Amino acid sequence: MKILLTGGTGFIGSRLVKHLQFSHELTVLSRSPIKAYQKLGHNLLAIPSLKDLTDLNEFDAVINLAGEPIANRRWTKHQKQQICNSRWQITEQLLLLFQQSQQPPHTFISGSAIGYYGTQGEQDLDESSMIKDDSFPHQVCKQWEAIALQAQSSHTRVCLLRTGVVMGIEGGALAKMLPAFKLGLGGPIANGQQMMSWIHISDLVDAVIFLLKNQHCHGPYNLTAPTPVSNQLFSQTLAKQLKRPCFVRTPAWLLNTALGDMASLITEGQKVLPARLREDGFSFRYKEINHALKEILAKN
Repeated sequence: MKILLTGGTGFIGSRLVKHLQFSHELTVLSRSPIKAYQKLGHNLLAIPSLKDLTDLNEFDAVINLAGEPIANRRWTKHQKQQICNSRWQITEQLLLLFQQSQQPPHTFISGSAIGYYGTQGEQDLDESSMIKDDSFPHQVCKQWEAIALQAQSSHTRVCLLRTGVVMGIEGGALAKMLPAFKLGLGGPIANGQQMMSWIHISDLVDAVIFLLKNQHCHGPYNLTAPTPVSNQLFSQTLAKQLKRPCFVRTPAWLLNTALGDMASLITEGQKVLPARLREDGFSFRYKEINHALKEILAKN
């Protein structure tokens, strides 16, 4: 299969490349092809811009993972625009290429996030949940998905990846938490009751490949483990795996002061369940947070 991949050098994309590059023909979008080859190897083609393409006729599938990390910087007006543009603009460019193709790819897998659901407390959420929310994460994801869905046609199916908190040693939330926990300075955030909808990086990659292979799959999919946990339980489990104490609680007011609106990503949670993945026959390797963390930390 010939696949075009955006976001291939990121935390998720680089792991996905390792699983796809020897069984498929990969073209990876990267602003720096040299750095892409250094990181991903030479068993692929790296291109610096989608402007190098006039259509997508040569590809069987497109996987769109590009986007400015949402939690790297305080949400200033400029940063919010960067977050939106990095997702919406590249998806619009891909949409145009789909529309210019006489034989468009049969599959378009496009990124999103559980931020789509906004803040819903401990309510069970799946892909059928009706959401009315005016939060920034919801608005970002709602528009991102709406653009991608325009590529859907009798020739092309579209799958949307509503990704949860990805657990892996190479990047993401866990990599940022580990230094403090290793020093015995980790602990719950705010009251610790906010839900964390997480997924092991290996299950996430397997899920993307599952959606790629199964032609009946289309629409939104929650890429989260079937057992969300509270921030309190996650913190206790991580500390136990590291054989460290878990008593340093970070108050909500401190995060609100330091991070502004972005603090809501940490102090407020969602209980998101992967209903459609399970209905379609996907099997998770890591359903429980203790098993997931044990496997990840064994490599560290």
